Amino acid sequence: MAMERLILKYQSRIFNVILKMCGNTDDAAELTQETFVKVIESIDKFKGRSSFYTWLFRIAVNLTLNYCQRHARIATRSLDAEETEPDGTTESLLRDFLSDDRAADPAAVAQSRELCDLAMKSLLKLEEPQRAVIALRDIEGMNYNEIADVLNIEVGTVRSRLSRARSNLREILESMVNEGESKHR
Repeated sequence: MAMERLILKYQSRIFNVILKMCGNTDDAAELTQETFVKVIESIDKFKGRSSFYTWLFRIAVNLTLNYCQRHARIATRSLDAEETEPDGTTESLLRDFLSDDRAADPAAVAQSRELCDLAMKSLLKLEEPQRAVIALRDIEGMNYNEIADVLNIEVGTVRSRLSRARSNLREILESMVNEGESKHR
Protein backbone atom coordinates (compact mmCIF):
# COMPACT_ATOMS: atom_id res chain seq x y z
CA MET A 1 0.00 0.00 0.00
CA ALA A 2 2.81 2.44 0.89
CA MET A 3 4.73 1.49 -2.25
CA GLU A 4 1.60 2.03 -4.36
CA ARG A 5 1.27 5.56 -2.94
CA LEU A 6 4.93 6.29 -3.72
CA ILE A 7 4.52 5.03 -7.27
CA LEU A 8 1.42 7.16 -7.79
CA LYS A 9 3.18 10.18 -6.29
CA TYR A 10 6.30 9.95 -8.46
CA GLN A 11 5.44 8.06 -11.64
CA SER A 12 4.57 11.04 -13.83
CA ARG A 13 7.64 13.00 -12.67
CA ILE A 14 9.90 10.01 -13.31
CA PHE A 15 8.27 9.44 -16.71
CA ASN A 16 8.73 13.09 -17.71
CA VAL A 17 12.42 13.17 -16.78
CA ILE A 18 13.06 9.89 -18.58
CA LEU A 19 11.14 11.13 -21.63
CA LYS A 20 13.25 14.29 -21.77
CA MET A 21 16.38 12.14 -21.61
CA CYS A 22 15.47 9.44 -24.13
CA GLY A 23 12.93 11.26 -26.32
CA ASN A 24 10.69 8.27 -26.98
CA THR A 25 7.34 7.78 -25.24
CA ASP A 26 7.39 3.98 -25.43
CA ASP A 27 10.96 3.76 -24.13
CA ALA A 28 10.15 6.23 -21.36
CA ALA A 29 7.12 4.19 -20.29
CA GLU A 30 9.18 1.00 -20.25
CA LEU A 31 12.04 2.63 -18.34
CA THR A 32 9.60 4.13 -15.83
CA GLN A 33 8.14 0.69 -15.19
CA GLU A 34 11.64 -0.79 -14.95
CA THR A 35 12.58 1.94 -12.44
CA PHE A 36 9.73 1.03 -10.11
CA VAL A 37 10.42 -2.70 -10.46
CA LYS A 38 14.04 -2.02 -9.49
CA VAL A 39 12.90 0.16 -6.56
CA ILE A 40 10.60 -2.58 -5.29
CA GLU A 41 13.37 -5.18 -5.65
CA SER A 42 15.93 -2.92 -3.96
CA ILE A 43 13.88 -1.19 -1.28
CA ASP A 44 15.74 -3.10 1.45
CA LYS A 45 18.99 -1.53 0.17
CA PHE A 46 17.68 2.01 0.72
CA LYS A 47 19.71 3.25 3.69
CA GLY A 48 18.22 6.71 4.04
CA ARG A 49 21.56 8.50 3.38
CA SER A 50 19.67 10.56 0.81
CA SER A 51 15.97 11.25 0.48
CA PHE A 52 13.77 8.60 -1.09
CA TYR A 53 13.06 11.10 -3.89
CA THR A 54 16.77 11.43 -4.70
CA TRP A 55 17.35 7.67 -4.48
CA LEU A 56 14.40 7.02 -6.81
CA PHE A 57 15.63 9.55 -9.36
CA ARG A 58 19.14 8.11 -9.18
CA ILE A 59 17.77 4.72 -10.19
CA ALA A 60 15.67 6.23 -13.00
CA VAL A 61 18.51 8.36 -14.39
CA ASN A 62 21.05 5.52 -14.22
CA LEU A 63 18.69 3.12 -16.00
CA THR A 64 18.00 5.74 -18.66
CA LEU A 65 21.66 6.64 -19.19
CA ASN A 66 22.55 2.95 -19.48
CA TYR A 67 19.70 2.42 -21.92
CA CYS A 68 20.74 5.41 -24.06
CA GLN A 69 24.35 4.27 -24.13
CA ARG A 70 23.35 0.72 -25.08
CA HIS A 71 21.14 1.90 -27.90
CA ALA A 72 23.39 4.82 -28.92
CA ARG A 73 20.75 6.50 -30.95
CA ILE A 74 18.81 9.70 -30.90
CA ALA A 75 15.09 9.12 -30.99
CA THR A 76 13.12 11.35 -33.29
CA ARG A 77 9.47 12.19 -33.40
CA SER A 78 7.55 12.85 -36.55
CA LEU A 79 6.35 16.42 -36.75
CA ASP A 80 3.29 15.11 -38.59
CA ALA A 81 2.35 12.66 -35.87
CA GLU A 82 -0.27 13.96 -33.53
CA GLU A 83 0.87 13.06 -30.06
CA THR A 84 -0.85 13.57 -26.77
CA GLU A 85 1.18 13.95 -23.64
CA PRO A 86 0.78 11.06 -21.16
CA ASP A 87 -1.03 13.35 -18.74
CA GLY A 88 -3.50 14.41 -21.45
CA THR A 89 -2.18 17.98 -21.64
CA THR A 90 -2.84 18.46 -25.35
CA GLU A 91 -6.27 16.91 -25.10
CA SER A 92 -7.23 19.03 -22.09
CA LEU A 93 -5.96 22.22 -23.78
CA LEU A 94 -8.10 21.48 -26.80
CA ARG A 95 -11.14 20.61 -24.67
CA ASP A 96 -10.70 23.80 -22.61
CA PHE A 97 -10.32 25.87 -25.76
CA LEU A 98 -13.45 24.44 -27.35
CA SER A 99 -15.57 24.79 -24.22
CA ASP A 100 -14.48 28.21 -22.99
CA ASP A 101 -14.80 31.59 -24.66
CA ARG A 102 -11.92 32.85 -22.52
CA ALA A 103 -9.61 30.05 -23.70
CA ALA A 104 -6.22 30.66 -25.21
CA ASP A 105 -5.90 31.89 -28.76
CA PRO A 106 -5.43 28.89 -31.10
CA ALA A 107 -2.38 30.56 -32.67
CA ALA A 108 -0.81 30.92 -29.22
CA VAL A 109 -1.52 27.25 -28.43
CA ALA A 110 0.03 26.18 -31.77
CA GLN A 111 3.05 28.41 -31.21
CA SER A 112 3.49 27.01 -27.70
CA ARG A 113 3.35 23.46 -29.05
CA GLU A 114 5.86 24.36 -31.77
CA LEU A 115 8.23 25.81 -29.16
CA CYS A 116 7.90 22.65 -27.05
CA ASP A 117 8.75 20.50 -30.08
CA LEU A 118 11.76 22.70 -30.89
CA ALA A 119 12.97 22.54 -27.28
CA MET A 120 12.58 18.75 -27.20
CA LYS A 121 14.47 18.31 -30.49
CA SER A 122 17.23 20.56 -29.17
CA LEU A 123 17.42 18.71 -25.87
CA LEU A 124 17.78 15.38 -27.68
CA LYS A 125 20.85 16.70 -29.52
CA LEU A 126 22.75 17.06 -26.22
CA GLU A 127 24.92 14.24 -24.92
CA GLU A 128 23.17 12.08 -22.31
CA PRO A 129 25.03 13.45 -19.23
CA GLN A 130 24.18 17.03 -20.24
CA ARG A 131 20.60 16.07 -21.02
CA ALA A 132 20.29 14.48 -17.58
CA VAL A 133 21.51 17.62 -15.80
CA ILE A 134 19.16 19.86 -17.79
CA ALA A 135 16.21 17.53 -17.15
CA LEU A 136 16.87 17.33 -13.42
CA ARG A 137 17.57 21.04 -12.91
CA ASP A 138 15.39 22.89 -15.38
CA ILE A 139 12.52 20.44 -15.76
CA GLU A 140 12.37 18.64 -12.42
CA GLY A 141 13.61 21.67 -10.44
CA MET A 142 16.19 19.83 -8.35
CA ASN A 143 18.89 21.80 -6.57
CA TYR A 144 22.60 21.20 -7.23
CA ASN A 145 23.06 18.94 -4.21
CA GLU A 146 20.12 16.72 -5.21
CA ILE A 147 21.45 16.46 -8.77
CA ALA A 148 24.90 15.57 -7.44
CA ASP A 149 23.31 12.83 -5.33
CA VAL A 150 21.22 11.48 -8.20
CA LEU A 151 24.12 11.43 -10.67
CA ASN A 152 26.71 10.50 -8.06
CA ILE A 153 28.99 13.40 -9.06
CA GLU A 154 30.43 16.44 -7.28
CA VAL A 155 28.40 19.66 -7.01
CA GLY A 156 31.12 21.47 -8.99
CA THR A 157 30.71 18.94 -11.77
CA VAL A 158 26.96 19.58 -11.75
CA ARG A 159 27.57 23.32 -12.10
CA SER A 160 30.07 22.98 -14.95
CA ARG A 161 28.03 20.32 -16.76
CA LEU A 162 24.91 22.46 -16.46
CA SER A 163 26.75 25.51 -17.74
CA ARG A 164 28.10 23.58 -20.75
CA ALA A 165 24.71 21.98 -21.37
CA ARG A 166 22.92 25.33 -21.38
CA SER A 167 25.58 26.83 -23.66
CA ASN A 168 25.32 23.87 -26.06
CA LEU A 169 21.53 24.01 -25.93
CA ARG A 170 21.62 27.72 -26.76
CA GLU A 171 23.87 27.03 -29.77
CA ILE A 172 21.64 24.20 -30.96
CA LEU A 173 18.53 26.34 -30.64
CA GLU A 174 20.15 29.26 -32.43
CA SER A 175 21.24 27.05 -35.32
CA MET A 176 17.78 25.46 -35.57
CA VAL A 177 16.11 28.89 -35.56
CA ASN A 178 18.57 30.18 -38.16
CA GLU A 179 17.93 27.11 -40.33
CA GLY A 180 14.20 27.71 -40.06
CA GLU A 181 14.57 31.37 -40.99
CA SER A 182 16.72 30.61 -44.02
CA LYS A 183 14.19 28.02 -45.24
CA HIS A 184 11.38 30.59 -45.06
CA ARG A 185 13.24 33.22 -47.12
